[in-house]
Amino acid sequence: MKIKQDLGLSDTQFGILVATPILTGSLSRLILGIWTDQYGGRLVYTILMLTTAIATYLLSTVSTYIMFLVAALGVGLAGGSFAVGIAYVSQWYEKEKQGTALGIFGMGNVGAAVTNFGAPFLVVALGWQQTAQVYSAILVITAIVFWIMTKDDPKLVARREKNEAPRPILEQLEPLKNLQVWRFSLYYFFVFGAYVALALWLPRYYVGMYGLEIQTAGMLAASYALPGSIFRALGGWLSDKLGARTVMYSTFIASLMCLFLLSYPATDYSVHGINGPINFSISISLEVFVVLTIILGFFMSLGKAAVYKHIPVYYPGHVGAVGGIVGLIGGLGGFFLPIAFGFMNDVIGVWTSCFMLLFAITAIALIWMHATVVLMERKNNKKFLPEFGN
Repeated sequence: MKIKQDLGLSDTQFGILVATPILTGSLSRLILGIWTDQYGGRLVYTILMLTTAIATYLLSTVSTYIMFLVAALGVGLAGGSFAVGIAYVSQWYEKEKQGTALGIFGMGNVGAAVTNFGAPFLVVALGWQQTAQVYSAILVITAIVFWIMTKDDPKLVARREKNEAPRPILEQLEPLKNLQVWRFSLYYFFVFGAYVALALWLPRYYVGMYGLEIQTAGMLAASYALPGSIFRALGGWLSDKLGARTVMYSTFIASLMCLFLLSYPATDYSVHGINGPINFSISISLEVFVVLTIILGFFMSLGKAAVYKHIPVYYPGHVGAVGGIVGLIGGLGGFFLPIAFGFMNDVIGVWTSCFMLLFAITAIALIWMHATVVLMERKNNKKFLPEFGN
C-alpha cells in the first residue's frame, strides 16, 4: 500500500502491479522445470535466486510505474522456483519416500506467511525501499550457501559421466500429450490455485460479509492460509503411506462438504404456519466460517502434496516438464480466480458466490478422478489398486 501511495496509483494499476509477480511466477514454471531436467536443479536454483535478488533490489531504485512492472516480472520468477525444487528434490529419494520429501520441501510456503507478519514491521522500521534491499541481500546469501552446500542431482552426474547431451525441449514436452497430466493440473488448480486465490480474497470477504476491520480480517485470513503450508509435509507422508489417490479422495470429499456449507448464502425464510407466518433465517456465524476455512485450508495442504506425489512416480524422467505445467496451471488459478470471484459478485450479487464456483471446480475434479478409476477397473477387469493411485 505504501508503493501505491508513493506512486499515486489507481486501484487498477495497483492490482496489475500486485498480480504481475503471480502471473510470471506461474508462466515461468514450465520452462524452469525443463531447464532443471536439462541442466540440474543446483545451477538453475542458484541462478534463479540471484536473478530474483537483482529484481528485488531494482524495486528499491526505480521510480516509474513501468519500471516497477519490469521489476515485478523479475520478482515473480521466485514463484517458479517450486518447479525447480520438485524436479531437484525428487531425484534424491526412492519413490516410497518422495511424497514425504516433497511435502517437507513444500512447507517452504510458510515463508509467505512469515513475510505477511514480518515485512510490515520492517517497512515501518526501515521503509519499503530498505526492506526490499534486505530481502535482496538475504536472497544473495541464500544462493551462495545453497551452491556451496548442495550437489548436482544424480541423473545429471550420470549424464555427464556418459557425456550425454541434455534432452531437447520437445522431447521433454512429450508427456504433455497425456490427458492424465491435465487431470493432475486440474487437481492443482484447486488445491493450490484456489488456496492462493482465497488467501487474497478472504480479507475483502471478511470486511464485506461480516463488517470486520481490515486488521482483524487479515489475521483471520492468515488462520486459513497457515495450515495450507505447515501441513503439506503431513500430506506427503500420508501419500507415501496410504497412496496419493486416497489422499486426493479425502481432500476432494472434505473440501466439497466445507464448500457446500460456505456456499449457502444467508437466507430469510417465511413459513405459513397454522397460527400465522413463522419467520426464521439461516446463516453461517463468523466463528463457524473461520473454522470451516481452516478445515478447508488443511485439506488443501494435504492435496497439494498428494498431487506432486503422483508426478515422479508416473513421469520419473520428465518431472521438470510435468511438474512445471501442473504448477503453471495451479499458479494461473491464483491469478484468475480472484478476478472470477469479483466478476461473480458483480453478476450474482451474493458474497458466497466465490465458494459456489470452487464447489463446482472441486466436483468436476472429483468426478473426473473417480470416473478414471472406474474405467481403469473395468479395463483391467479387476479392482484398480496401483501402489500410488491413478
